[in-house]
Formats: sequence, structure tokens, C-alpha cells
Amino acid sequence: MRIDVDAFKVLQVLVEEGSFAKAAERLHKAQSAVSYQVKKLEQHLGVNLFCRDQYRAELTPEGKVILAEGQRLLQYLTNIEHLASRFSEGWEPKLELVVDGALPMKPIMRALKRMAEQQIPTKVQLNMEFLGGVQERFERDSADLMLVKDYRTGPNYRPQPLPKITSILVTAANHPLASEKNISLFELQRHVELTIEDSSPEKLHRDELQFGGDKVFYLSGFIMKKNALMMGLGFGWMPDFLITDELKSGQLVEVDFSGGNRFSFTPQLVSTMERPLGRAGRLFTELIMDEFNAEKTA
Repeated sequence: MRIDVDAFKVLQVLVEEGSFAKAAERLHKAQSAVSYQVKKLEQHLGVNLFCRDQYRAELTPEGKVILAEGQRLLQYLTNIEHLASRFSEGWEPKLELVVDGALPMKPIMRALKRMAEQQIPTKVQLNMEFLGGVQERFERDSADLMLVKDYRTGPNYRPQPLPKITSILVTAANHPLASEKNISLFELQRHVELTIEDSSPEKLHRDELQFGGDKVFYLSGFIMKKNALMMGLGFGWMPDFLITDELKSGQLVEVDFSGGNRFSFTPQLVSTMERPLGRAGRLFTELIMDEFNAEKTA
């Protein structure tokens, strides 16, 4: 025999009204029907829920505990009904995003905050990868969107360009390269190059802007790379938005490489026609484009 969930609603009304008669009137039921529903629940649970020697309908200590759990159950059921209603309106249960660590996180977080303020029912999962690991994770997990620096395109992909990002070749102010001018590739290769490791399992992708020297340290993220640069461990490319203060203060300086010390790339927001976006995916797309454009004009 299963517990009658409605019996917990009866218990709650009984406590609020203080008598079976008033509870029956509020529930639009016969008093005998209310009494039977409570008695049946007591028999099923094997405990007395009400003190029947009192004038008012008062719960026993056991009844108070069971009612509290019943109220949680009723709230869970209400949540389920609410979610089902929102899902029927086109909200997907889950939205999975894969982001390249070379992209700024502030506009992404602002877009997610705006989504949260709308109290949508969709759970959001955000994963960070690097280089080829972004597309590999996107395809492996059947994710909904990827914000990527570069990717292997295909007929089913739907890219939308985001504002350009500039990377700068930098080193610490106390590093030997900081004081040299018009540095040749041969001279650059004499020093340790700091770069980001491809996060795909096969590690088949190498940053096309590596300089080809033997002294290369592969790091697993830009925060680690920035710390290594600040320590004077070597030189390397950094997105400008991550080192604005350090360049301004002189802690990091641009390397005067003869082949150029700046390059720009256009990241893409990519979905696939194989996995059409639901309402949450379309909303995030709208918000993230808005936030990146706002970042650009700020």
C-alpha cells in the first residue's frame, strides 16, 4: 500500500484549522472523509499522528516530525509540477557549454547571471578546455554550445563571430628579453617559452603561434601561465584582458620581437544543427552576444 500524498495536505489543513470540522469545511469534504483519510495514514505508518483527547486537533510528537517530512514532499511535488510546466514551454532540462580558456570569463558570467535572474528551470554546466580540447569535449559530451578560439568546421556547425581578442607577447620586467630590441627568432628560442597545453586526450593540436624552440614549458591554464610570467620564468602570449594591470604597472612588458608581438583572433560561438538549441540555449546565445558586444564598446 502506497502513502496517499493528499493525506499530508489534510494534515496541514487540520493543524492550521484546529479541528476536523473546520478542516473538512475548508477542504470541501465530509468530516468523516477527513477522519478516514487521517486514520488510514496512521494505520499505514503504524503511529498516532493526533492527540484525540485534546479539544483542538493537535499533533503528537511523531505527527509533527511526519508532517514536516510530508511538507517537504509536497514542496518537491510542487517543484516537479513547476519544472514540468516550464519544460513544456520549451525550456530544456540541461544546457552544457564548453569554453576556451583564452576567452574572457566576465561577459560569460554576466550572461549566466542574467539567465539566473530569470529563474529558468534549466541546469547549466560550464566546462573549460584549451585548444583542440574545446571541440573534442563539445563533440564527446554532445554539448549545446562552444565558445572557441578555433575549430574544425563542418556542414552542421552554426558559428557566430564574437568581438576580436588581442594577444600580446610579454615577459617579466626583470627577464633578459625585456631590455632587448628587435629580437630575432634565433634569440627568442634561446629562452624558455611558456605556452598552454592542449587539453584534448590525444594532444594533437599545438598552438600555431609557438616559436619552435626546444625550451618550452607547457602549462594547464592562463592563470598558471601568468604567474610563471610574473616570476620571470620565460616569455609567452597572453590575452590582453588578463594582463591590463600588469602592463600598466610595468610588471610585464611587451617583447620586442622582430616578427611582431601582437595578434588578434575572432572567437566563435558555435552550435550544431544536429542538436537544436532550446529556449535556454537561445536565451544564452542572445545574452552572450550582448555581453561581448558591451565589453567591446566599454
